[in-house]
Amino acid sequence: MSGTKLLDAIRAVVGARGLLTDPADTAAYTQDWRRLYQGRTPAVIRPADTAELAEVVRLCAAARAPIVPQGGNTSMVAGATPDADGSQLVLSLARLNRVRAIDPVDLTMTIEAGVTLKAAQAAAAGENCLLPLSISAEGSAQIGGVLATNAGGNNTVRYGNARDLVLGLEVVLPDGQIWNGLRRLRKDNTGYCLRQLFVGSEGTLGVITAAVLKLVPRPREVAVALCAVASPEAALALFTRFQAHDPAAIQAFEFMSGIGVGFVLKHIPGATLPLRQPGLPLSQPGPLAQPGAYYVLVELATPRPNAGLRAMLEEVLEQALTDALVLDAAIAESEAQRAAIWRLREEHSEAQKREGASVKNDVSVPVSRVPEFIRRATAACEALMPGIRAAPFGHLGDGNIHFNLEQPTDADPAWFLAQDHAIMDTVNKVVRALDGSFSAEHGIGRLKPYMMPDWRGGAELATMRRIKQALDPLGIMNPGKVLP
Repeated sequence: MSGTKLLDAIRAVVGARGLLTDPADTAAYTQDWRRLYQGRTPAVIRPADTAELAEVVRLCAAARAPIVPQGGNTSMVAGATPDADGSQLVLSLARLNRVRAIDPVDLTMTIEAGVTLKAAQAAAAGENCLLPLSISAEGSAQIGGVLATNAGGNNTVRYGNARDLVLGLEVVLPDGQIWNGLRRLRKDNTGYCLRQLFVGSEGTLGVITAAVLKLVPRPREVAVALCAVASPEAALALFTRFQAHDPAAIQAFEFMSGIGVGFVLKHIPGATLPLRQPGLPLSQPGPLAQPGAYYVLVELATPRPNAGLRAMLEEVLEQALTDALVLDAAIAESEAQRAAIWRLREEHSEAQKREGASVKNDVSVPVSRVPEFIRRATAACEALMPGIRAAPFGHLGDGNIHFNLEQPTDADPAWFLAQDHAIMDTVNKVVRALDGSFSAEHGIGRLKPYMMPDWRGGAELATMRRIKQALDPLGIMNPGKVLP
């Protein structure tokens, strides 16, 4: 089937609204969020439901036309970007945007792939439940992409990654068949766990169209604090103290460098540093003039009423201040103050983007080795490129640090980005020495397949290839991603 005939057949399925072919309309779908890759596509396909999507995939399989599934296009590794040869069709999930059901007794949500994570959170909150998955891009990221990449996020320390919240999936397979695995069961031991095969597969094995997700009771009490600490070791010691107090209360424990916070204060309008002035009580924050060396954001939450989280937070922090483990701290007194503290963390990626070119390393090491990793990786990168600025931040509570490197202030951005493999390899040498992983939550995408043979070679990579060949023998599903 020729390209024109294929598009005509697809248009007959999805209608005029469901097919974009004008380059002015498709441009936004062909570049990744970080603007590292610019692709081309003959069309963006926007099916309205699973049946339409399945028929589109069947037509593409018959024509051997490659497909790039795309959700909110927020990937940090260009996992949803077509390549530059103009042969790959973009399959947008944006119109599959319905919440099919919420059961507050089962604590489950059945939801389509095109619903944004933020909209899913709001729907759960409307039933007095919490969808306990939170990422910086939740206003744009869609459920299908969140699951296809096994997103982690801020609450992993308590609730696990995306795959830990999935009970069932609906998936369109590479031949156009629909697998309906939308089961709400907590126990279902009937053969291979297929849903976990598709979670984290980055659209290379099929297209997730809907999911059954676990919910939890909505917290009745939340307490948030921002703490200045002198070192990564102090940050880890503070985490250990909260763990010893009540590990079940910790909902997030985020680490930030002073350099990264400085970028946020510089580039994000309205961002402030709500730490108290010396001598004031914890409940009286006042903006400080200069960012410190490192920061920790701790959030406690519980569905229990009158649980005393605020008192617990004050008790741990006051003792940490007495012991000089924490240099300064402020506790949010309102939802507005809580949001302001979280903004310092959530705007890191955007602030770094505005500061200049950056090379991002989404890595994980055992929690106990995070401080050693930060120190060794910083030293290695500074030795590799004098003037490079390390701005690590991320999920200290689960060992996932976004070890991002900002260009030297006088460097050419294009030249700096051309050094990305050397920089990533320098970081990953330290990661490997500490028994870590070169991708913790962002996935592989187009950016990192070259690393797979060295890190996941032998039987592991061979098994992945066999799975890919078995499910997608034509190789049409998101080609060029994950596997080298």
